[in-house]
Amino acid sequence: MSIFRLIPQNNANFLIEGDLTFSSLNKKTIPSFDFLKGPDEICLDLNKVTVADSAGLALLLEWIKQSKKYDTKLMFKNIPQQLLTLATLSGLDLNEYLADAKNETFSKL
Repeated sequence: MSIFRLIPQNNANFLIEGDLTFSSLNKKTIPSFDFLKGPDEICLDLNKVTVADSAGLALLLEWIKQSKKYDTKLMFKNIPQQLLTLATLSGLDLNEYLADAKNETFSKL
C-alpha cells in the first residue's frame, strides 16, 4: 500500500500521489478541504496515483461537492483509467471536470 498524499505544486495546482483505495484513505489521511478555498480554479493531477478503487472515486466526488460549496472551479488531469471506468459504470460524467490535456488549461472539454 502506498500512502495517499496531496502535494501542493503552487497555489492552484496539486499532485495526488499514492493509492486511492479503501485501505489507504481514512479520516486521518484525507487532508482538510481548505485547499479548495483559495483560488478560483484548482487543478488536481492524478498522474502519481498507483492504485484506485471506488473509495478513490468517492473522494473525487467529495472534492467536487466541496469545490461547489467554495465556488471553486475544480479540474482533474491524468485520471487513472480505473477511476474513469468506475465513473462510467456508475453513470457519472466527469467530462466537466477534466482538464484539457493538450495545453493543461482549466477549460471545459
